[in-house]
Amino acid sequence: MKTLKGLKGQEVIKGFYKAGGEPRKGKGDHINIKMPNGQLITIPISGDVKLGLLKAAIRKAGLTEVKFLKYIEDLS
Repeated sequence: MKTLKGLKGQEVIKGFYKAGGEPRKGKGDHINIKMPNGQLITIPISGDVKLGLLKAAIRKAGLTEVKFLKYIEDLS
């Protein structure tokens, strides 16, 4: 089973899309995702996503870490 540590930006973005997020414009190498609860989260596209940023984005999106990891697992 995957863990939150060491996830790439592209994997994280696809996971939030699977959770119902819709893409919005971002600046530079970041993308904004509007979640069904109305929250806007910003994720870097390139490189690994830092653990603190990812945990904060998951909470802001109204998900649990376990539920988010299931969305990531479904992509594989």
